[in-house]
Amino acid sequence: MSDWRARAVRRGKMPFTRSPRRPGGPDPGPGPEPAPEWAMDPRATDGPFPAEAPLEHSVVDAALYRDGHRVRTPESLEEIYRRLPDTRGSTMAWIGLYRPAEAQLQAAADQFNLHELAVEDAIVAHQRPKLERYGDTLFVVLRAARYVDETEEVEFGEIHLFVGRDFVLTVRHADVPDLAAVRRRLEDDPDLLARGPESVLYAVLDAVVDGYAPVIAGLQHDVDEIETEVFGGDPRVSRRIYELSREVIEFQRATRPLLRITDDLTAGFEKYGTDEELRRKLRDVADHATTAAERVDGFRQMLQNILAVNATLVSQAQNEEMKLLAEAGHSQNNELKRISSWAAILFAPTLIGTVYGMNFDRMPELDWVFGYPFSLGLMALVCVCLYVVFKRRDWL
Repeated sequence: MSDWRARAVRRGKMPFTRSPRRPGGPDPGPGPEPAPEWAMDPRATDGPFPAEAPLEHSVVDAALYRDGHRVRTPESLEEIYRRLPDTRGSTMAWIGLYRPAEAQLQAAADQFNLHELAVEDAIVAHQRPKLERYGDTLFVVLRAARYVDETEEVEFGEIHLFVGRDFVLTVRHADVPDLAAVRRRLEDDPDLLARGPESVLYAVLDAVVDGYAPVIAGLQHDVDEIETEVFGGDPRVSRRIYELSREVIEFQRATRPLLRITDDLTAGFEKYGTDEELRRKLRDVADHATTAAERVDGFRQMLQNILAVNATLVSQAQNEEMKLLAEAGHSQNNELKRISSWAAILFAPTLIGTVYGMNFDRMPELDWVFGYPFSLGLMALVCVCLYVVFKRRDWL
């Protein structure tokens, strides 16, 4: 086991894998603990690459370039390693790998003298965008993005670049970005490609930043729709705001570190003698990256404001509903009081009439000449008194 791998196992930085189980044999149990980059992401379930892949299975393209032109397309990495030392200083190798196996990256690390910490990061993946320099080799991590309109989600792809004096090694862990298109673009511009490995770094960085434009447009469209739904009173909009906020935060983690990367590249122009044309192009990329980062920051602030406005509107709607319920209850109480008042008024003559309608032989005032008018007057008097009392209390 190499030194860097031994340390990775001790630190828990190797991806979680399981050894194959032999038929009829015991379960070998889990491998090393998952790397911190994976352990901090509960959604990550699988390693970034198969544990055992054929050596050449992950090579997307490999070529030798001289003066900006492809001079050879080796059939194997061993051929590149064999020919490159004889042409150093005049030839550049560009090797593109897709989810490479550990052995493959280790072979490249041994050939190009890559730093073990950078190789660890490239194997583990799930790194934040960054730029680190190990001697004459730059190690750059970028996160490309792609907007999926059907699900309103942003898919991210991770790419690692090792940029040396006469080689570029790209390690891709997702389908985006399409480095084949970047390679075709550079091969169609030999003058740019002839400027060396840094031209490849510029082209990949430019492709990643340009790929942010459709994502920003998609997010802007979603934010506009959410604003309409918020003021339209859609009850499901809160969930959509929350989900879109998560996408924006993840996108922000991909764009913000680019500003530091471009600043570091710009700061090293003089020290490392960067070509003047590449300086201009990198400054242009830095400007686009700044614009993208500012737009993403704006989206996050807008969503926070929209969420606050939505909470206010929901609260106002609830207050209006409570007000309507209170008014309805008050109206019902008034109606109930009126009904109760009239019921009480009508109850008095009913009570008197009921008493004198019992037909007993010996009852007071049955033989009195004024008994009937008196009972009617008593009924009217009681009703008038009750009406006056209820009217003063505003029950009628």
